[in-house]
Amino acid sequence: MTPRLPHAALLCLATAAIGVAATPSRADPLRPAVGKPLQKAQAELRKHDFAGAMRDVNAADAVSGKSADESYVIAQMRAAVAQSAGNEPESIAADDVLIASPRTSAAEKTRLLMAEASLAYNAHDYPRAETAIERYFKAGGADPSMHTILIQSYYLQKDYPNAARAQQRQIAQEEKAGQKPTENQLALLASVQQQSKDMDGFNATMVKLVQYYPKPDYWANLVHGLLTNPNVSERLAYDIDRIRLAVGLLTSTSDYMDMAELATQQGLPMQGQKVMAAGYASGALGKDAGAAREARLKALIDKTAAQTRADLAKTEASAQASANGNELLTVGYNYVDSGQAAHGLELMKAGIAKGGLASKDDAMLRLGLAQMDAGQKADALRTLKSVQGTDGAAELAQLWVLQIGKH
Repeated sequence: MTPRLPHAALLCLATAAIGVAATPSRADPLRPAVGKPLQKAQAELRKHDFAGAMRDVNAADAVSGKSADESYVIAQMRAAVAQSAGNEPESIAADDVLIASPRTSAAEKTRLLMAEASLAYNAHDYPRAETAIERYFKAGGADPSMHTILIQSYYLQKDYPNAARAQQRQIAQEEKAGQKPTENQLALLASVQQQSKDMDGFNATMVKLVQYYPKPDYWANLVHGLLTNPNVSERLAYDIDRIRLAVGLLTSTSDYMDMAELATQQGLPMQGQKVMAAGYASGALGKDAGAAREARLKALIDKTAAQTRADLAKTEASAQASANGNELLTVGYNYVDSGQAAHGLELMKAGIAKGGLASKDDAMLRLGLAQMDAGQKADALRTLKSVQGTDGAAELAQLWVLQIGKH
């Protein structure tokens, strides 16, 4: 709802100038030809006879040879009557006269510009609302509702780039002041960025929404962006499933089955066991017609995990002899999963240092997740924040930073 600024202050000033009440605010009294119809207008306004009040304002305005003071008081009364009557165009026109007058104080001009912006917005005169708001801020106004009206004015004209810039400016000011942007502000920014096909901006705003308001729908938007991004490597399929599982987006039987199989295929069967356990705990596994097939997969993964644990020392020796660090990364993670975190993390770091990796960014992402699994939150955050690249690893690491940071 847009703010409406009543002209009560104008009405009081006009009343005083007319001489109906209080001490006159002017050095020179109004001539009877002007003052009397304005007195009648005042009385009619109090009775809500807006048409009669405006007729008398017009009668006062029709007097020839008016002084600047008389014209100013007439404009005050016209603004008060027009707004009370809901006549927004005439109220705006009267406000323009008052704003342009040197008799209006700087503070009153700011209030009038705020009123004019609200009136223009309510009259669907969005360009005029934008102009009034720009003048309002230039005059030193700082009411946050004016930012909202400005953004809505751009948005309703489908001027999405300007709506986005105005909303970003408001959010940045709030964050700089240590304030939390509202969910509506961020959602509107995401909407206008999507409308203007600014997908980089949209994803950045979705990150902020997850940061401040971590709802499943916002997480789903972020993960969907990864799944549909052609630049994201297929190597990261399991890692994407991990964030989906962590934020509650992995729900179907096939989701759990596919993820558990993928972990095992990547040489991490103990990770596969964790996925299967989560699937059974959620009720997605073991309760439908496919329960027997799911049990067979669980048995296979359990057998593979047991063999992997038994072969850790032998696999480590082979990885140490390898020309690159890929095997060290895998065996190191398996050590972490088997409860030997310190040794496992040491091997993973050695693998990264050895080099020859399929992707160093993927390796740093895996190291950060292994540190998270080992309960080393601070180390995990530092590692994940260091992940770079343009094929999805950095984006995934950023999501994990958000997720870990919540706990």
